[in-house]
Amino acid sequence: MVSNDSLDKHISNMVRRYSSLFTLPSHKKIVIWLCALCVLGGLLTIFLLSPNYLGLTLGLVFGLAFFFIVSLSDLIIYHGFMRKDPVFNLRRCSALSTFSCLTWFAFIFLGSLISVFLENPVIWVKLFLLGFSFVSLLRLLVFSTTSFADRKAVFLSSILQPVLCTIPLFSVSSVIEIIYAEFFLFSAIFVLIAVMAISLFTVLVNRVGQKVVGIASLPLFKAFMANWTENLNAPLERFLEKLGYEQDVKLSLLAFRAGGKTKAMLVVPAFHSGPFRNVGSSLLPYMIQDALENKIKCIVSVPHGLAGHELDLSSQLQSEKVVEKILGSVDFSLFHSKATSLMRAKNKGASVSCQIFGDCVFFTLTLSPKTMEDLPQELGLFIVNKAEKMGLSPVIVVDAHNSVNGPFILSEAFEPLKKAALTSLKQALSSERASFEVGAAKIVLEEFGVKEGMGLGGINVIATRVGNRTTAYVTIDGNNMMSGLREKILSSLQEIGIVDGEVLTTDTHSVNGVVLTARGYHPIGEAMDNAKLISYVQQVARDALTNLEPAEVSWRTETVPSIKVIGEKQIGTLSLIAEKTAKQTKKLAVSLFSATGVLLIALLLVL
Repeated sequence: MVSNDSLDKHISNMVRRYSSLFTLPSHKKIVIWLCALCVLGGLLTIFLLSPNYLGLTLGLVFGLAFFFIVSLSDLIIYHGFMRKDPVFNLRRCSALSTFSCLTWFAFIFLGSLISVFLENPVIWVKLFLLGFSFVSLLRLLVFSTTSFADRKAVFLSSILQPVLCTIPLFSVSSVIEIIYAEFFLFSAIFVLIAVMAISLFTVLVNRVGQKVVGIASLPLFKAFMANWTENLNAPLERFLEKLGYEQDVKLSLLAFRAGGKTKAMLVVPAFHSGPFRNVGSSLLPYMIQDALENKIKCIVSVPHGLAGHELDLSSQLQSEKVVEKILGSVDFSLFHSKATSLMRAKNKGASVSCQIFGDCVFFTLTLSPKTMEDLPQELGLFIVNKAEKMGLSPVIVVDAHNSVNGPFILSEAFEPLKKAALTSLKQALSSERASFEVGAAKIVLEEFGVKEGMGLGGINVIATRVGNRTTAYVTIDGNNMMSGLREKILSSLQEIGIVDGEVLTTDTHSVNGVVLTARGYHPIGEAMDNAKLISYVQQVARDALTNLEPAEVSWRTETVPSIKVIGEKQIGTLSLIAEKTAKQTKKLAVSLFSATGVLLIALLLVL
């Protein structure tokens, strides 16, 4: 099995590798650079051949004509052949053209220098042809590996611009020597060589994935491209659905009623919100929260259950099935009016809180300020079995997922968490159960978004008061939290009369794969002003305290049958394939260009 650390590493490697391919300036800037490149390239290459007023004029005409044709071909490609392609918008077409022109003018300029040195203008034409060939090969490579268009559209998009860019040659025929029959013959031969080379390249690259899971690498590569460039989840999820397998998944709901209306709800899913961005179940915590808040008009918290990437759902379609099941499971009939205070136990760095509502027991597990990642289902099963033997059911266990700063060593945390959970449970069982109050509030922050690590669900607080003891559960829609921030937040809550509580994150993976960092995402607090964040949490907690009122509690546990999940092993395999594909693409592209270049130069020598 692929470990969480290893899996996250593979995913973040892909994010850095692929996202950087399409980190581009605005289209306006690209066009300005393209114009400057063509005009300057035309002036330099032609003026070297004819260093006079005529050469200057012809160079300007050549460069402007080149720019006009390149821009026109981009419009034709975008509005024609790439009209339905999710990746190649006009900006990316222009960016590819800019790089193509840079490559081509490098050959042309070299041809000018050699032609002047050897006093042989025919060499200029030969280098122009060589540039034509390399640009055609480059464009074929890029379009064939990233575009979803059919082969005909890819071929025409690749060669249209190079072919049209031969037209400006007629404007400089007075200073160069062109044998048109040979020129067009060799142009056709070079295009044929490029097509054959790319066909071989495609076959070799696709073998990487076919050998591992029977899936060609390039379609998978394109699916990643569509997701990271345009946030399209469907192409990638088709692969996840194909590799996924059906499994029953569980979830627990804890509802608080006050004044005859549902005031707040805790939903703890026993599956994982991943693997990244908008793929699979990455958005599921927010989807659950948003759906319930719209239906029931209450504060909804969706903390992280005990599950890892082995329980990522394979698509948003599967996530929608879960949401539908939850919406059909919120008819609570039996309510209880008694609860215990929150009890906490610690053991060798592990800290577990336990609070009993009626016969339902609610645990939160943390290792803060030590690093913690996904806690295993085995730990949850152990705690559930112990609590049920003591007469409590259901048992809801939450992975606080609220501290990261270095490696996570599960073997060192497993036993301390078990012991702390049992101790806190015994404390809760021995404490008095009494009537209680509940208050709840929420805020969505505009200044903190997914790039800073904050999901769409924002921050919510569910406060409980039993007797004169007030505690609170703070849930932040994010993936983990910087070490030490939890303690600062709890300390700030004590200032307003909240004696204990827990800070939970949803482990949303909607923030993963958004930024180019070592992790591939920012945990809560890493890219935020911590003082502002703490003040917002304190503000929401105050709002929750102001609406404390006598409450009752009810609960449900549900099983969602036959949900397709994509296991950790499969995600790790796909991640490795995508990463290996990028490396293989680079190696093959270098060898391909080199071998093809030698062949093209050899052919040019016979001119």
